[in-house]
Amino acid sequence: MSTTPAPANPKVGFVSLGCPKALVDSERILTQLRMEGYDVVSTYQDADVVVVNTCGFIDSAKAESLEVIGEAIKENGKVIVTGCMGVEEGNIRNVHPSVLAVTGPQQYEQVVNAVHDVVPPRQDHNPLIDLVPPQGIKLTPRHYAYLKISEGCNHSCSFCIIPSMRGKLVSRPVGDVLDEAQRLVKAGVKELLVISQDTSAYGVDVKYRTGFWNGAPVKTRMTELCEALSTLGVWVRLHYVYPYPHVDELIPLMAAGKILPYLDIPFQHASPKVLKSMKRPAFEDKTLARIKNWREICPDLIIRSTFIVGFPGETEEDFQYLLNWLTEAQLDRVGCFQYSPVEGAPANDLDLDIVPDDVKQDRWDRFMAHQQAISSARLQMRVGREIEVLVDEVDEQGAVGRCFFDAPEIDGNVFIDNGSNLKPGDKVWCKVTDADEYDLWAEQI
Repeated sequence: MSTTPAPANPKVGFVSLGCPKALVDSERILTQLRMEGYDVVSTYQDADVVVVNTCGFIDSAKAESLEVIGEAIKENGKVIVTGCMGVEEGNIRNVHPSVLAVTGPQQYEQVVNAVHDVVPPRQDHNPLIDLVPPQGIKLTPRHYAYLKISEGCNHSCSFCIIPSMRGKLVSRPVGDVLDEAQRLVKAGVKELLVISQDTSAYGVDVKYRTGFWNGAPVKTRMTELCEALSTLGVWVRLHYVYPYPHVDELIPLMAAGKILPYLDIPFQHASPKVLKSMKRPAFEDKTLARIKNWREICPDLIIRSTFIVGFPGETEEDFQYLLNWLTEAQLDRVGCFQYSPVEGAPANDLDLDIVPDDVKQDRWDRFMAHQQAISSARLQMRVGREIEVLVDEVDEQGAVGRCFFDAPEIDGNVFIDNGSNLKPGDKVWCKVTDADEYDLWAEQI
């Protein structure tokens, strides 16, 4: 008796660019496609269609997005574009007129429908039999995951076009966020990285209304969300936290070991004049006092931040103010960008002197050298101490992981020399033996 072979599943290739928030968007799209019977493949040649999730935050990110779109067209030919740069459809089509569809960020249904138009799903697919993991499709390693709690942003920072691309703040229902977190933990996730455009503002748009999780009331608010997440027994790391007054409420949770003593706060600058031009929602004059108070409550607190040098109107005096502020603040992890004008950003219309490129480069070099000395000294203070490490990779040389002051891909690593017996996702206690500007070396206890 002859049997007819089952038809092959349609295949989708996926390239995800940009920030962790875009990565979560990619995971959501891929989860829906997998539920409909599509296979996700890792090469252009194997794909029936390729989706490129773009970044449009700064000019270099746009250039990278256009380059990847071109590569996908060359290697495959059938390309759908989505993501933040998708709001500039004309610019994309001017460079790549053959793209099949262009959608903006968070337009999940439109992306899926565009895939349907190019390669329809199998009619005999049964999602009740061909199961997707309960936690959905993840693009991160099994032991950590990004947990997006809101979309959009209510700020109007003059250098940023994110609100025009992603819209105003829309908070996810707190019960939905906690349900997703619980599914991820049950699937083996050991670290939840809480992300949004403005994590501190969670719930502002719904007036912190009360939701429900596991039959108990929970406010749609950052503090209560963190309290609930702390019951799941995994690391909880907070990103993109604006220093609103209620952030003070989180520090006792960190001191008590409920969430990681780690705050990612995008200060961007310290000079009051520059912050005013940037339209930053911060009160610089109180920030140093608050950092001091936070560390008195939670001595292990790690603060990471990002800064911009060379913003229009920034003088040498402003830059020196920033360096002095860094000396006082003693931040642990710091990134720095040279200001780059973004099409559509209000900063382009400011009547301020443009900082020459060579001056930007000089200030960036001096900033990095200044901060590296601070970071190195702070890491040296960890030598001889015991830390818990979450293992990311293992080879014959040992293990590479992160402790509570290292977020994946943006901070440093912990190298465990005697860790070849470990596996990714293990949590182990180690003693720090050495340190440099960014990384630690340790031995398993």
